[in-house]
Amino acid sequence: MPIARLITASILFAAALSAQSLTGSWDCTVTVNGNEIPFRMEFSANGDAVKGSFFNGEERVPSTGGQLREGALRLNFEQYASRLEATLTEGGLEGRYGRELRWYPFRAHHAAAPAPASGPEGAPDIGGLWEIPTKSPKGESAWRFIVRQKGAEVSAAILRVDGDTGALDGRWRDGKFVLSHFSGARPNLLEVTPAADGTLKIVQNGHTQLVALRPASARAQGFGEPADPFHHTGVKDASAPLAFSFPDLEGRTVSLADARFRDKVVVLAISGSWCPNCHDEAPFLEELYRQYRAQGLEVVALSFEEADQLKTLARLRAFIRQYGIDYTVLVPGEPGQLAEKLPQAENLNSWPTTFFLGRDGRVRGVHAGFAGRASGEFHTETKHEITELVERLLVESSSAAAR
Repeated sequence: MPIARLITASILFAAALSAQSLTGSWDCTVTVNGNEIPFRMEFSANGDAVKGSFFNGEERVPSTGGQLREGALRLNFEQYASRLEATLTEGGLEGRYGRELRWYPFRAHHAAAPAPASGPEGAPDIGGLWEIPTKSPKGESAWRFIVRQKGAEVSAAILRVDGDTGALDGRWRDGKFVLSHFSGARPNLLEVTPAADGTLKIVQNGHTQLVALRPASARAQGFGEPADPFHHTGVKDASAPLAFSFPDLEGRTVSLADARFRDKVVVLAISGSWCPNCHDEAPFLEELYRQYRAQGLEVVALSFEEADQLKTLARLRAFIRQYGIDYTVLVPGEPGQLAEKLPQAENLNSWPTTFFLGRDGRVRGVHAGFAGRASGEFHTETKHEITELVERLLVESSSAAAR
């Protein structure tokens, strides 16, 4: 065989071997503030082109492009303005994940066969709803701790007024449940130990000490309840329209006074492409918009972005592509300018927060945060309550207009 052909064949063989070695499920870790956080990923390769996915429970968080060349892997996650850079070796993958000025060391190896869900013996039952007493900077008295269990395997989420932590997955081992989450965002590690008094002792990210109680026990001991998302944020004057006037992604000013919003019900969402709970909410807002726009619904997202992102809005554009967003997106400024840009709001400190405006522009409801899929029944309940409110506003407003 001619030397040129031999070299070409060797290169093609090496590329195919690399792709074959990468494709499949992987057990991964990132190291954040000294904590090694385990999670899973899946990769697939077609020649040099590579796709990868993080997971939030069973929900995929896909890459937006990537390649594998001569054992060097690079995956882009433009919706997070981040990337994965790693080297493929016989032992696995090693590299880093993140973006400039914020990198997490990354390691991975091919996933091992899952252990039986029912073992090991002796895993206590902690499934169900718990509450974590707290005094948060946002005025919360408690968070919910939602646990789903199958034998030794547990999936859980902490639900705060902003939303949840994403699905924390793990198992019972050495006298405690060890749970973790990383989906390209929200790195989190929990060690959960059942105590003799019926509580759960929780160590978060190696140092924060928390205690979880059953709701009945929390009430009996006088602890406050979790915040009601419909009563966390308000407006100073409910009789006045909630005015906004901000540029869109092309720099054109859009205002509530524009013809497109006249006599419409408007869902005004405070958002940001940096905000994981806003990523949870966006698909639902798009679903709501598609279902009710013909009946007079408009959805507007006010996306507050960091200074470096305001230069190109690259991450926000990727966020819009990721979720197929067809509703209006405006860019008022940076997150720290929230109170300045919406002075009519009171106690506006949750990302996201959603305002519901009647056809007259007045606020008829405000919902703080968004419970994502990891919140289980609270996710379902949140979507149901918001949908009911929108339907009620559409019917009421239509009737009022007819009169």
